[in-house]
Amino acid sequence: MKTILRGLAATGFAACAALGVNAPAAAAPYPNHPVTIIVPFGAGGSADVYARVLAQHLGQETGQSFVVEDRPGAGAVIGTQYVAKAAPDGYTLLMMSNTQTVNETLLSSKPYELMRDFTAVAPVNEAPLVLVVRDGLPIHSVQELIKAAKAKPGQLNYASSGTGTPYHMAGELFKSLADVNIVHIPYKSSGGARTDVLGGQVDMMFDAVSTMTDLIQTKKVRALATTGTARSGVLPDVPTMAEAGVPGYTATIWLGLLAPKNTPKEVVDFLNEKIGKIVSDPQITSVWAKSGVTPMKMTPAQFTDFLKADIDKWGKIVKSANIKVD
Repeated sequence: MKTILRGLAATGFAACAALGVNAPAAAAPYPNHPVTIIVPFGAGGSADVYARVLAQHLGQETGQSFVVEDRPGAGAVIGTQYVAKAAPDGYTLLMMSNTQTVNETLLSSKPYELMRDFTAVAPVNEAPLVLVVRDGLPIHSVQELIKAAKAKPGQLNYASSGTGTPYHMAGELFKSLADVNIVHIPYKSSGGARTDVLGGQVDMMFDAVSTMTDLIQTKKVRALATTGTARSGVLPDVPTMAEAGVPGYTATIWLGLLAPKNTPKEVVDFLNEKIGKIVSDPQITSVWAKSGVTPMKMTPAQFTDFLKADIDKWGKIVKSANIKVD
């Protein structure tokens, strides 16, 4: 019987050859050509910087090129939409941040939905913000700030790099949990907001720890609290917001990687494993720690749950504060 089957197989292949038909070839392993990581933010920002770190090390891990392409605009919608429409083959990926989870509620008319049109691949890292006040403001703690804000509702203000940004949402979360009325002043960039806090035109802002550390140490601004669940290694003497008297407060900037919906599970798992290895590398984590950045490591399923929770968290703030995009 085995002899007959071998004969039939040989006859079949011979027939295919005679007809000029090739036998099916095994699919080449992923990745077998360059992979593009789309960053929906401007060049030089944290998403762009860490996407390039990731691309470099993914290239080393896989022997294939990972190319970063910036497609900023429309509050991250342009680049995000581009990936949503890309082929679900693992060759077009999205570097995203919590800007996108805020946008789920803030931008009701955007042409995609995160949980409908994307597959969670892996988180990358997160960093806390720090709440600082201008040097001339006679406030030295979060409790003093709350007391002053309640004594004069709407008199104190805070700057951010724009409506819906993590810096803005950190302020709105503070307003909600501390039950205070401070006025949001949106700028077109963090640089402009920072300049006016330093110049005394605005009272305070939430900003990146890495950016503010030198200004805090030279006493150009005063740090009241950081926004993570634990104290920042860069500013160990500054309490967290929860320690400073606002329980339940956390607001970090985090980054992660998404793929178009229906990307094969084996590709998603492959990328998740490689990214987890990269963000766990002591040489990388030690460099990140100097900027107050810590790695994040989750399975795709855990990252999916994380995204859903973040969308829900910021959605409630957007609705309760009635935040609108101009």
